[in-house]
Amino acid sequence: MIDLEYLKMSPMQKLWYNVKAFFTRLPAAFGKFFKAIPKKLKKLWLAFTGIFITIGAAARHGDWKTRTSFGVMGFGLIARKQYLRGILYLLFEVLFILYMIFFGWKFLAKMGSLGVGEYTEVWSDELGAYVYEYPDNSLLILLFSLLTIFIMMGFVYAWYQNVKGSYLSQQFVEARIALPTTKDDIRSYANENYHKTLLSIPMLGLVVFTILPIVFMVFIAFTNYDKAHMPPKELFTWNGVDNFVTLLGGGISANSKVFAYTFGEVLVWTLVWAILATFTNYVLGMVVAILINKKGVKCKKLWRTILVMTIAIPQFVSLMFMSQLLADQGLINNLLLKWGWIDSPIPFLTDGTIAKVTIVVVNMWIGIPYSMLICTGILMNIPEDLYESARIDGAGPVKAYMKITLPYMLHVTTPYLITQFIGNLNNFNVIFLLTGGNPGSLDMQYAGKTDLLITWLYKLTVSESQYGIASVIGIFTFIIVAVLSLVLYNRSKSVKNEEDFM
Repeated sequence: MIDLEYLKMSPMQKLWYNVKAFFTRLPAAFGKFFKAIPKKLKKLWLAFTGIFITIGAAARHGDWKTRTSFGVMGFGLIARKQYLRGILYLLFEVLFILYMIFFGWKFLAKMGSLGVGEYTEVWSDELGAYVYEYPDNSLLILLFSLLTIFIMMGFVYAWYQNVKGSYLSQQFVEARIALPTTKDDIRSYANENYHKTLLSIPMLGLVVFTILPIVFMVFIAFTNYDKAHMPPKELFTWNGVDNFVTLLGGGISANSKVFAYTFGEVLVWTLVWAILATFTNYVLGMVVAILINKKGVKCKKLWRTILVMTIAIPQFVSLMFMSQLLADQGLINNLLLKWGWIDSPIPFLTDGTIAKVTIVVVNMWIGIPYSMLICTGILMNIPEDLYESARIDGAGPVKAYMKITLPYMLHVTTPYLITQFIGNLNNFNVIFLLTGGNPGSLDMQYAGKTDLLITWLYKLTVSESQYGIASVIGIFTFIIVAVLSLVLYNRSKSVKNEEDFM
């Protein structure tokens, strides 16, 4: 379309054209994202090979102190009077060896089988009763094996830094450059490298409490961990990609077909829900903010306070109250029946289609105040001169909104929109507390018609103990969320034209 044709469009036509253009460009954006992966892998490969080049140079050109550091970590640094660094490396090596000997190795050795010794009943003459013994526990074997692998990766990285540091200190000595002393190191980590000191514990927590559980979940997806294989009484084993085949309908069993159908239905509703929940709250929240901030509106603080009250009340209380209010025997249906307006209860939460509409409407009641507050703050920062210039040029309220307010709001709030969209993909509270995923369906496996991927995953783990299948769903959810957030964020004008509204 040429620029002249675009300029002739009405504001609503331009908006619809931009929305269609955005979704039309999405496939190309995803293609560009995946096309860039080989370049990223190439860069990663070059960085990886650079590690071996450094180690090879240290092995060929290093003196006896540097080469001793290959076996005794920190020796080269201690020999050159860099005591703090050298002692820390040596201490880490000693602790690693002790950990592997007394703890890590016994779990790592069983990772291939996930345990072979099942529980047994042994008669105890001393107690006069049977004693249950659990030689192996598949869950603990997998968890501590992964933890050991993480520690081994940390050791390899520390070993490389030790060799690199020893070789670098050797080069400094040969070039007659003074080496940093222990006092210099302490001063450095308290000043210019203070960010490393400050972030070391949070990064360790991120690895242990975030990355390790994610990797653990990924490995569970390749096992038959379910209700029939519950450790420590029953062991579970590796089953390859059977769970993926079952979920995607590649198996020949009827169970596989049902799982695939359920996954498709839940995935489509999850995406539809995320889009509706995000944009209804955003658009209506912006409209409410504009109406309240309009000149001539009285009692602005009162209107804002009334809307904020829905935020002050915990979502748990609000949603549970709404679920009782909208039930077939709830207050609304009882009043309508009493007044004779309806002949039978309206199935707000028991009919699939009506329940989905109800969820979106209730979510608007909860979410609009958040959007209103955010938009209010941004609207107050739009220069009034822009609107005055627009009025002088003959622009009406609609044109001023389309040309000034909306572009400004979208530029500033696009990261918020993406965050809300991703959050709605995993919006457990609204669905579970309002409908519990109901109404149920005979065609779906352990899922109701209003279940999202996150609530279906919850049911599979808590109620049905289908941990392997649930892990596969978790992997697909993670992929969907990660790809959408990266692509949408990098395609947004907030990133591309960051300086436009500076």
